[in-house]
Amino acid sequence: MKIPQIIKRLKDGNKRFVADKLEGKLQDSARRKKLTTGQAPPTIVLSCADSRVVPELAFDTGLGELFVLRVAGNIANTSTVASIEYAVAHCKSKVIVVLGHESCGAVTAAIAGGDNGYNLNHLVSHITPAISACRKGSSVNTVVKKNAQLVAKELASRSDIIGGALKKKKIKIVPAYYSLKTGKVEFL
Repeated sequence: MKIPQIIKRLKDGNKRFVADKLEGKLQDSARRKKLTTGQAPPTIVLSCADSRVVPELAFDTGLGELFVLRVAGNIANTSTVASIEYAVAHCKSKVIVVLGHESCGAVTAAIAGGDNGYNLNHLVSHITPAISACRKGSSVNTVVKKNAQLVAKELASRSDIIGGALKKKKIKIVPAYYSLKTGKVEFL
């Protein structure tokens, strides 16, 4: 499948999700059996860990269609970048979606600042560039969108594997924003 077809499939799946018309294909024992020999998901999704954001449902996909990484704030830490590199190099994934979402708690914590303890401070430090890139007093959702855009750029610049595949037009990185209210994914 070519990159424009993959993106169209994601958009069509999201339309079905928003309309409450999920197809639920590729989720049966035959599909599980087919995938025992390996995987080749066309799409990688770097999503927030928020329980209200489920990429497989939001894009109406089945088993083996998405390579999903979930971490608060959909940040590009060393482990998520390495996992994406694996999917690009070994699974031949062609589209990377960086999926931010409405009212993200990690972004809210980053904007609020303060001492949240070592681990959470480290996590929200990845979101600080998005805050700095926005006007002072910007809404959480504006920062969420900017964060998705910056993480998309960061993936290409921090990884020779991802950057090289991007230069050769073997992959496309797409920042996106998920509305909790509607379920709609806006490709930025």
